[in-house]
Amino acid sequence: MKRKTFLKGLMGAAALAALPITAVAQEAIKIGEINHYKRMAAFAEPYKKGIELALEQVNGAGGVMGRPIEFIFRDDQGEPGEAVKIAEELMTRDGAVMLTGTILSNVGLAISSLAAQKGYVYLASEPLADSIVWASGNPYTFRLRSSTYMQAAMLAEEAAKTDAKTFATIAPNYAYGKDAVAAFKENLLKLKPDAEFVAEQWPALFKIDAGAEVQAIERAKPDAIYNVTFGPDLAKLVREGTDRGLFDGRQVFGLLSGEPEYLDPLGEEAPEGWIVTGYPWYDLNDGPGGEFVAAYQERWGDYPRLGSIVGYMTVQSIAAALEKAGSTETDAIRAAFDDLSLDTPMGPITYRAIDHQSTMGAYVGTIALRDGKGVMVDWEYKDGANYLPSDEEVKALRPAE
Repeated sequence: MKRKTFLKGLMGAAALAALPITAVAQEAIKIGEINHYKRMAAFAEPYKKGIELALEQVNGAGGVMGRPIEFIFRDDQGEPGEAVKIAEELMTRDGAVMLTGTILSNVGLAISSLAAQKGYVYLASEPLADSIVWASGNPYTFRLRSSTYMQAAMLAEEAAKTDAKTFATIAPNYAYGKDAVAAFKENLLKLKPDAEFVAEQWPALFKIDAGAEVQAIERAKPDAIYNVTFGPDLAKLVREGTDRGLFDGRQVFGLLSGEPEYLDPLGEEAPEGWIVTGYPWYDLNDGPGGEFVAAYQERWGDYPRLGSIVGYMTVQSIAAALEKAGSTETDAIRAAFDDLSLDTPMGPITYRAIDHQSTMGAYVGTIALRDGKGVMVDWEYKDGANYLPSDEEVKALRPAE
């Protein structure tokens, strides 16, 4: 009797094992998330917290297609080669159905290239280089964050309103910095054809010689400065420029300079009067933006950074795409991202089918000191859809598919 019972149990277990996994338990939908968690912790850690908050909300509401979403977090050390290796492992070994993440543009471009070669869907959540969706665009890569071009166009619009005629630029010497300067020039010259660029400085990323850069810009005597440095490079530039009077009597336009990740470490040294793109979470009290800030603070006991909302919207975007696709198959997910629309804490956004760029916008305002730290004042949210090239221009920029 014992032997018969044992054999019957084995047969039952075998039959159970033969059933689809979903018939036994709802298996998680795995997403491969690659980022520079150690190298760029100031941005990546709030970004991860935004992801985790959104996952709790999505999964708490039943997940997608009745299944929870699970992110597999991997650190690439900010190295393109390591990121590509990890991406392969996530897709072939770990069961991820798509990839997302990265901050640095050179790493994002490396993963995007792999996505095109292997047919992996990749949502570039943060990298800002324009080539990700244009010159190097491909059918499998989509980008969430408002691009370099979009944010540069917003600042060029503000610069065109001033009396400044001559401009100097300073930007890190890699894809993001090059794109940022080119976009600012293009858009400013459309609005102010008599504008002149009298100096360009290209420090290596995170290796700026701020004293030498400040001297070079001062020698050119520009009316205004366009700054693209961020992180420790921004802090060094602000300190040296302030000490040497570089910013006195000059308007400065700072890409990303109003983001809490980069503005907060400056403390009382925050450069008042700069016109910047950033994230004024402290003034967001109502609507979806205010609800996100409140939920984030309640969950983490800390205020959100720009990375926080990018991480949160990354999960929102992936969940919406999976829901629309009704499948975890690559082709279905890829097709679902085309013209995908969703509501976010920054308002409605759409992933444009023409170039896979989302219409996520940015906040533009002026730096001021409040309680001993820099904040954005007189800010407004600019809809990204209003700061993109025409369809004809995009078709010329993007390779045929």
